[in-house]
Amino acid sequence: MLTLTSCNMHVWSHTMSIPSFLFPFAVFIIVFLFLIVIVPLSGGHMNPIFTFIAALKGVVTLSRALLYVSAQCIGSIIGFFVLKSVMEPKLADTYSLGGCALGDLKGKIPGIKPQDALLLEFSCTFLVLFLGLTLAFDKKRCKELGLPMVCLVVAASLALAVFVSITVTGRPGYAGAGLSPARCLGPALLLGGPLWNGHWVFWLGPFLACIIYYITFYFVYTDSS
Repeated sequence: MLTLTSCNMHVWSHTMSIPSFLFPFAVFIIVFLFLIVIVPLSGGHMNPIFTFIAALKGVVTLSRALLYVSAQCIGSIIGFFVLKSVMEPKLADTYSLGGCALGDLKGKIPGIKPQDALLLEFSCTFLVLFLGLTLAFDKKRCKELGLPMVCLVVAASLALAVFVSITVTGRPGYAGAGLSPARCLGPALLLGGPLWNGHWVFWLGPFLACIIYYITFYFVYTDSS
């Protein structure tokens, strides 16, 4: 959380003319590197979305999934606490501490409506699941392609979803699809205020996408079998 957010805030603060390209690129590089490291260790559970869909597919037990999600949320809080401690307060307020916001903290920019953000969160999460996780859970394809290529595809799907969410709206103050409820939780707890406005969107959207994805591919797999 600390690495991803600090890099992304640096991009936004120094390249405001072309952040829509550099922001997803930063996401791609950092997610790819993290996946390469943690997939052999924990299976790549760096995101509640990954963990939830793994639990639905029976890859991990419910108790282990709850443990992973709790660790992800705690990691988010610790990472953003460190970031807030070393960051200039004005900069933290300007960029909402890198959190998930529907508008700016001062309320001067309306941003995006919660229902529109929910639709984007759902769509972008489903995109990540369809492009990245479909491959990641296919053991035969993973063995054929190898770990680096699988991690590259998953990271690219996340970067694509971020790019789509921040370019399709063109709304100032909207931080784009969260794609990780744990990442959105840390800044909301530490800064509070407007970050809680529509916070439910960044939880409900991804989990609805996971359920629809699981149901869709369950019936597709059953019919093909």
